[in-house]
Amino acid sequence: MQPCFTVIRFAAFVIFATYMPFCGPTTMRPTVPATVAQQRMAELWREPRAIASADLFYGPWGRERAPKSDALYEMVKVKTHGVSPGLTVRDGDGTEWSVKQGDEGPVEVTLSRVLSALGYHQPPIYFLPSFSLDHQSWIERAPGGRFRPKEHGFKEEGSWSWQQNPFVGTRPFQGLIVTLIMFDASDLKNSNNSLYELKNEREGATRWFVVRDIGTALGETGKLDPQRNNPDLFEHHAFITGVKDGFVEFSYHGWHQELLKDRITVADVKWACNQLARLSDEQWSDAFRAGGYTPEVAGRFIRSLKAKIEQGRRLEQR
Repeated sequence: MQPCFTVIRFAAFVIFATYMPFCGPTTMRPTVPATVAQQRMAELWREPRAIASADLFYGPWGRERAPKSDALYEMVKVKTHGVSPGLTVRDGDGTEWSVKQGDEGPVEVTLSRVLSALGYHQPPIYFLPSFSLDHQSWIERAPGGRFRPKEHGFKEEGSWSWQQNPFVGTRPFQGLIVTLIMFDASDLKNSNNSLYELKNEREGATRWFVVRDIGTALGETGKLDPQRNNPDLFEHHAFITGVKDGFVEFSYHGWHQELLKDRITVADVKWACNQLARLSDEQWSDAFRAGGYTPEVAGRFIRSLKAKIEQGRRLEQR
């Protein structure tokens, strides 16, 4: 009985350690007055100047920042936390890259491209299907994934709270939540939100509120290990289920229902969907190509997303 009991205790610990980060404050409130939030809005979001011409393949950081597919990467350390496998590697120029392998990487890159195009800040991330890894004693062709460089002048200062931050209740903040729900993003925990301090101003600010590690999406929503990166599930999962007392109701079963319940208006949904509708077919294809998707699979996800966008645009007040 003792070994069985030990296994049960270990399993309980794993579940506790994995999902306790979702626990935290549930009261939604802005931490600054509305006028100050508007003055600081560039820290979260900036109106895209030319969304129709945004590069959704290389993203706002461009081709020059991308990892080289033919480079030899030196092993630094193996990732020891989180759900997806990964490691830290170093290229020949001395740049360290955080590599997230598994089925989260493609989702994260694609969703990041879309958020960037809409005006939300994102760190430089790219996808490589495979890469050469130097273990010192041997070299292998390792499975690829999401590559995120360690940037100089771009310092992570910790996390920020979904429930209590300067932008709670503002239209861009509400629109960000709508967009993530549309993609079935289930990993909306505060520890995945990163606050960055920039040495030099970029995109109108020297401080960024960033939604990061967004790979648990494009599948189903749930609180315990929802399936992600699954077009079969995504095609059959509803987006909006109705409107009640002026607030939109969603088919969302993840953590932190307080972000949605009696908080998202029809106007919020229409704003987000109208922004997303500005992306061209080519840009949608580029966003999924950036994540390494085949045209067939990308097409299935894109058709579902466009249907959800049109549902949001046609939404009527009740």
